[in-house]
Amino acid sequence: MDLFAKCNHELLNRTRELGVYPYFHELQSRQAPVVTMEGRRVIMLGSNNYLGLTEDDEVIEAGINALYKYGTGCSGSRFLNGTLDLHKELERELAAFVGKEDGMTCATGFQSNLAIISAIAGRNDYILNDKENHASIYDACRLSYATTLRYNHSDMGDLEKQLKRIPDTAGKLIITDGVFSMRGDICKLPEICALAEKYGARVMIDDAHGFGVLGNGGRGTADYFGLTDKVDIISLTFSKSLASIGGCMLTTHHVADWIRHVSRPFIFSASMTPASTATALAALRKLKAHPEMCDNLKKISAYFRKSLLESGVKIIEAPTPVVPIFTYNSLDTFYYGKRLFEEGVYVNPVIAPACVEGECLLRSTLMATHTMPVVDEAVEIISRVLKAGIPETW
Repeated sequence: MDLFAKCNHELLNRTRELGVYPYFHELQSRQAPVVTMEGRRVIMLGSNNYLGLTEDDEVIEAGINALYKYGTGCSGSRFLNGTLDLHKELERELAAFVGKEDGMTCATGFQSNLAIISAIAGRNDYILNDKENHASIYDACRLSYATTLRYNHSDMGDLEKQLKRIPDTAGKLIITDGVFSMRGDICKLPEICALAEKYGARVMIDDAHGFGVLGNGGRGTADYFGLTDKVDIISLTFSKSLASIGGCMLTTHHVADWIRHVSRPFIFSASMTPASTATALAALRKLKAHPEMCDNLKKISAYFRKSLLESGVKIIEAPTPVVPIFTYNSLDTFYYGKRLFEEGVYVNPVIAPACVEGECLLRSTLMATHTMPVVDEAVEIISRVLKAGIPETW
């Protein structure tokens, strides 16, 4: 059999035939509440730029200054020649802000999970993985030699059932997203921590969508529940609230020191670029100085959810800026996404395997910098397009 025989994606071919192919739209402006995309004005409801800091002047200036001071890249691993004073400064400030002892930055958020999980979970250990965790966690579990047991999404009865299967002599790590990226719901952290204590497990949160969103001043999911001291490892990405690219692990000194010296994804990858590090650090300092940004985000997200519901649009309700709109099957999802784009609203189509077929959705997200008039405009377009339905001839 020819190796390339598999390179034929029937669903994507069908979307191209129907003119509703949804991916790789070209952005021609900054990530902002309203953008220019492929020559047209579009309300951006598909970005993870939760605090709107990608267009903040101070954050941009920090990146420019870092380029001039340090150059374009580090040309090496953190382990050897690629550690900047900026990397350590960012690690210290993030750890102090969240309430952990130490931090370790990586070039991407995806790489952070690979670096952490593959290093800390070994051949005789077990990982308890929520079925709706991010793809990076799934790939990290494969990279580790641990036995991975999946539990049904936020099903604490199923989690305990899986924990009971594990020998007392084995190491156990429960991993959960803080805010689940597709549905926008928050993990059941109090119950997870209670089960971890009962069965002698450690707890790791991927707080990519919780940091800058939940908790006191945006400190994240663990802070939101008052359980920072009960969560052993927190991973973050900088491509969302911190308006950059990169990732970080926050934990104790001795765990961070161990992972820094044994993690292959960390040791054998080049470090974050100077500009990316500087912009993430500037965004963190902006968040610390202006915690009201989180309040603005919460307020505009609640307004958007309420407006959609009043317009008769069916959504998944959760207290986060991730607002999923039901479209049910894949082709309908692509159709509605294309129509919304044509009418001036960009949202992200979500199909299997990111969700179960039959529960497909349009994933919309808010920024702290969205205004109510822009949200009103978006809601009117979304409501009108969805109510028009799918043409019989389509």
